[in-house]
Amino acid sequence: MTELEIYIWAGVSLFMAVMLALGFISSRGMKSVSDFAIGGGQLGPYLLGLSFAATYLSAAAFLGYPGWSYEWGYSNLWLFLAILGGGPIGALMAAKKVRKINSFQKSLSLSDWLGDFYKSDILRVGTGIILLFNIFYIAAQFVAGARIFEYLLGMSYSSALILNAAIVIIYVFAGGTLADVYTDAVQVVLMAIAGIFVFVSGIVLFWEGSITNTFAAITAKLNAQDPHLTHVFNPESAYFNSITAVIGAILIQWAFAVSAPHLFNKVLGLKKEKDVGKMILVYVVTMICCVVVFFGGIYSRVALGDRIPMSDMALMEYIVQVFPAILAAFMVVVILAAALSTTDGLFVSISTIFANDIFLKVLVKRGIIKTSREKAERVALQISRLSVIGVGILAFLIVLKPPQYMGDIMWIGISGVAAGTVGPVLYAIYGKKKASPRAAELSMVIGLLSYLLLYFSGWETSTMAAGAWATLIGIGVMFFSAQILKAPESNKNVDDKISVNEYKAK
Repeated sequence: MTELEIYIWAGVSLFMAVMLALGFISSRGMKSVSDFAIGGGQLGPYLLGLSFAATYLSAAAFLGYPGWSYEWGYSNLWLFLAILGGGPIGALMAAKKVRKINSFQKSLSLSDWLGDFYKSDILRVGTGIILLFNIFYIAAQFVAGARIFEYLLGMSYSSALILNAAIVIIYVFAGGTLADVYTDAVQVVLMAIAGIFVFVSGIVLFWEGSITNTFAAITAKLNAQDPHLTHVFNPESAYFNSITAVIGAILIQWAFAVSAPHLFNKVLGLKKEKDVGKMILVYVVTMICCVVVFFGGIYSRVALGDRIPMSDMALMEYIVQVFPAILAAFMVVVILAAALSTTDGLFVSISTIFANDIFLKVLVKRGIIKTSREKAERVALQISRLSVIGVGILAFLIVLKPPQYMGDIMWIGISGVAAGTVGPVLYAIYGKKKASPRAAELSMVIGLLSYLLLYFSGWETSTMAAGAWATLIGIGVMFFSAQILKAPESNKNVDDKISVNEYKAK
């Protein structure tokens, strides 16, 4: 076993031990599906801000996106503007008002929140089905972990995939959102340290007497390899080949922050509405520290040329080739942390769909399944945990044959969710007149179908741009149909806005 492999196994083992311990400790505080889904709505802004950043970024930030920088050069730096511009704007527009509305709704997920607000089980279940698109997102994170073990430790891709999937399934099964949030906080601190280290490392490595001269030298070396690498828009890039593609990327990042279910759950878990601003500030500062890692792909291209066969591994190859083995092992742990920090939140949000949104809020509440309140709550918690296993198996099967770029498969999920949900979410926040449930249902269906048509027919080759245009269509349908479809009279019955805890009390 090489020195690098020894350090990697030691680091991964220690990291996994800490994550599993946190999951076990968290499981002791789990008594209801609300605890599993949103930590009982009792979490603080600093912890949630760190968790929001960790969940937002995923392994794409340390593998896929630096890989795009390696492949397409400076044009990929538009992703900075998309993530640091679109994401925070979306969070600022939605988070506080979503949390305020939920102070009386007590909803546990995005689909639950929409179903409660519009008083529509069709919307609740339909949105829940749309959120299953995020199985693609989970699958992309599995790919990230598997690629690391395969590339650096010589494991087979399938064996590495099984190992990566098993770890996250076990600790989310045990701890739910509490495990998710506490482990995210640890993981994102590692990610921020790694991001700053990678950014500074290239400046030190290519130093030419000043920052300006250093980046001028980097630019000259990129240009010598391929002039497209230094263009503002790279015609070879799938995402940043034109101004319209860039606009699409910014819009979909904005939509992602508004409607991603694993981010939505973080907002619902916040104890005090007034702390939303603190949560977003922590999230933005942490994000800046992390995303400068994108420069690692550019440094890799300058240092190693175009001989890396798998662009997703460009950052790791740069670290392995340039730095001591112990630092490479640290980066492996960071990338694994980035993958797990998103995957666990996605597992929790999807499992909540089955346990709360469908089982408790539809099947039990409507009397389709007749059972006592106490038993229903126990069964819902078990459904939450068992769903983690089922979703994990499906995600595993999707990527048994690995994709060329992990970022591509990830954005299939994100774009599908945004297209079907952003319209109803924004109208709930900003609409001035009561909307018919039919309007929200129409927006959900047309938004999703627009995305499927745009992307899978080949009309739009960028998953980000296809998702952005479909999201705009969904928003337009929502606000237009809300004006022409007659809304029902306000229903004063609190059962229409009932939470699990209120249900038990009744």
